[in-house]
Amino acid sequence: MTLVIGTDEAGYGPNLGPLVIGATAWRVATEPAKAEGVLSAALAAAEAAVGGRLWGDSKQIYRAGTGFDLLERGVLAALAVAGAGSPETWRELATAVGSDGGDAIPERAALEALALPRHRSAGGMAEVARAVGEALASRGVTVVAVRSRVVTPAEFNGLLDRGLNKSDILSAATLDLAAGLEAAVATAEPVVIWCDRHGGRRRYAPQVSRAFAAPLVQPIEETPLRSAYRLGPGRTIEFTVGGEARLPVAVASMTAKYVRELAMLGFNACWAERQPGLAATAGYPVDASRWRQEAAAVVERAGVPWDAIWRRA
Repeated sequence: MTLVIGTDEAGYGPNLGPLVIGATAWRVATEPAKAEGVLSAALAAAEAAVGGRLWGDSKQIYRAGTGFDLLERGVLAALAVAGAGSPETWRELATAVGSDGGDAIPERAALEALALPRHRSAGGMAEVARAVGEALASRGVTVVAVRSRVVTPAEFNGLLDRGLNKSDILSAATLDLAAGLEAAVATAEPVVIWCDRHGGRRRYAPQVSRAFAAPLVQPIEETPLRSAYRLGPGRTIEFTVGGEARLPVAVASMTAKYVRELAMLGFNACWAERQPGLAATAGYPVDASRWRQEAAAVVERAGVPWDAIWRRA
């Protein structure tokens, strides 16, 4: 058996809304070198069981204005297969994935009002979970856990003030989440951790050593496409360009995107209630600047500091 952990992020580029990291853990009944092939076969079996697309790179599953139903269905299916149930509220989802951004965020009340699933096509997860779970098991694969880490603008800006840069924040949040997930699973099996590459960063040994308390991190490869390291006997981690092509990373990507999209629904509902007619935003730089200009007065009246909602880099 091999434990495979995949990670990815959503919201690295925006000024508004959180940075969200997703992580998933899978047990695969094979040796580490063969895990990717087994997982690919398991994905094909799972999608055949439900008669359509289930999991993939979130950028292919969901694009602004289309595909949210598929994104939601895939994430809720993964949670159900992992035994986390079918969350019906933001609070239940946050409990299932282990992170919600805390109580101090301005949009807390709007998030609490969100009902899940947002689309009817994501309903009936119990039956989907049964079919998918059986299909995965037939290929020697189980979903162990689905997790996320929400970095709010206030936390992000605080980390900048402590001297970290944007890439540092992404790497630290990702590796801490992966290390915590590995520790929670507490396995004696070989462990393989797959991460999508963090921007242009090529060298990760110091960050890996800190997060995993591994005093000796041995580089295997550091190239423009792949950075891989050995943490000790039976433990490796790698960062690859296009990592979302691997199933554990793809589902992590979808989870991060789903949590962030819901967070932005709450954000936009919060401020539209205070200023009717304020156009919604996805938070990316050009439109975020438009939103900041249009919402400046209402944010000031609400007494909310900009550092609580605007990421500075």
